[in-house]
Amino acid sequence: MLIALNKPYGVLCQFSSNDGRRTLAELITQKDVYPAGRLDYDSEGLLLLTDQGRLAHQLTDPRYKQPKTYLVQVDGQITDTALTALRRGVKLNDGLTLPAGAEHAVEPDWLWPREPPVRLRQHIPTSWLRLTLREGRNRQVRRMTAAVGFPTLRLIRERIGGYGLDGLVSGGTRMLQL
Repeated sequence: MLIALNKPYGVLCQFSSNDGRRTLAELITQKDVYPAGRLDYDSEGLLLLTDQGRLAHQLTDPRYKQPKTYLVQVDGQITDTALTALRRGVKLNDGLTLPAGAEHAVEPDWLWPREPPVRLRQHIPTSWLRLTLREGRNRQVRRMTAAVGFPTLRLIRERIGGYGLDGLVSGGTRMLQL
């Protein structure tokens, strides 16, 4: 079994919590499925869940280099220089990242409102980029955009390998073909 979930902002990628935060248990009714990978509490978008350990391993192990594509809203107008740096790889405190796909993007018309909304500052613009990674370090997208001078305000995973959000509403699920 493979399930696509459009994980909302403010949901933990686990089925229980000791501190009262929202969890996957509120969104997933199927039993014996587990997340194939993670999305941070403050990130949104595609999360795959499966009951098959081998499939979870293929989706998450860096050796398989499944591309993961993110739509990222950043503080400021992202520059071509910053995008070039992301494409070449960025030095982080745990080493140089692999080169990433990085391009300008526009806020899509299908994007749902975030609750709570992203903070807006009247005199500082925001912009969007699409970033595709083939590795999965902890909070990597946020650290990469900060390293090139554009902190992440909103992070939405659009795709994992051949699987995408494809119109899935925030909090919604869909059974996928294996």
